[in-house]
Amino acid sequence: MRILWTLLKVIIGLAIVIPVGIVGLVLTLGILGALLGLALLALKLVCVAFVGYGLFRVARHFFAPQPKAAAQPALARPDPYYDAAMRELNAEMGHTPRR
Repeated sequence: MRILWTLLKVIIGLAIVIPVGIVGLVLTLGILGALLGLALLALKLVCVAFVGYGLFRVARHFFAPQPKAAAQPALARPDPYYDAAMRELNAEMGHTPRR
């Protein structure tokens, strides 16, 4: 009788575990499939965006006017206080200017 009772408990356990395991496996595969589908959709969108950006660059190259080179502004006069500080520092350290 003890063997039958153990066998009955194993059968009841398997009757519960097998369907729950199948449902869990199906849910897992469904979620992974959805994520894979989203990844492929994003990859296709990136490819379309690259093609669109390339077409934009080609159209801009042919139809947009070329930018004019801006004239370089004259450099500002160096700070006299900085020059004086550098001269003082060079005098203290014994360096001579290389001009």
